[in-house]
Amino acid sequence: MYTSFINSLFIVLLVFCTGCRSNSDGELPSPPEYDLNEPTTVKLPTYLDEISGITYYPKDKTVFAICDDKSWIYKVFLSGKMNIEKWKIGDKGDFEDVVLVDSTFYILQSKGNILSLQFVAADSITVKEYALPSQGKNEFEILYLDKEHNRLIMLCKDCQADDSNSLTAWAFDPGTSTFSPNPAYVIDVRKIEALTQEKKVKFKPSAAAIHPVTGQLFIISSINKVLVMADKNGVPEKVYKINPKLFKQPEGLTFSPEGHLIISNESADAGAANILVFKYNKGR
Repeated sequence: MYTSFINSLFIVLLVFCTGCRSNSDGELPSPPEYDLNEPTTVKLPTYLDEISGITYYPKDKTVFAICDDKSWIYKVFLSGKMNIEKWKIGDKGDFEDVVLVDSTFYILQSKGNILSLQFVAADSITVKEYALPSQGKNEFEILYLDKEHNRLIMLCKDCQADDSNSLTAWAFDPGTSTFSPNPAYVIDVRKIEALTQEKKVKFKPSAAAIHPVTGQLFIISSINKVLVMADKNGVPEKVYKINPKLFKQPEGLTFSPEGHLIISNESADAGAANILVFKYNKGR
């Protein structure tokens, strides 16, 4: 009878724990609306190993992507189809991010210059370049749309005007094709230190976008392996550590209109580059 009781108890516990989530396999806490441990993964071909920026294209639920070392813009199907389309955008490389505004793509170069790209036909594009007025020696990796204020935000990764406690954001007006003379905002890195309870954090963000439903700013840092959720003025509100095995080198971030989170990883000399899609669960 005792043996029968033990066996029954074991079966009950087994059934109960089948639905449990455990951190024993390296899972980390996620934002309430996402499970950052369970993405849908789209593997990419080797010529996209250095994928550095993505933007969602709602017309056919694809993403357009750029590579750091190639002067092309690529159309990638999230269904996993490998018939990737591409268009030549110039002779210069060093592309870091891409954003779609209405029917125009804006592409950020590392030094802060912005290219605008428009399709005039299925196989023809026009490209214009806008040079960032000299602000010293700068390195940018982030460009995102602030739809509320009709502006593009360039977030510094390593800019001469900043120190270890600050990161400056600059604005570009797509209507007038001009850069703002003053910073849009400045991130206080000490707030990230307070949220993570870590000292001397060297925050080096690599991708960002504003959530289309909540209006929060999502910023990811490949070096730090963290996801920061902030308000639209760059004030950090929450910080989540991300799994380095899953997020090998996250360099691109965008959202679908429904709020699905889409993050691209460079190959980082560890297998193929990929795109991770995290379903938005509003009521989770």
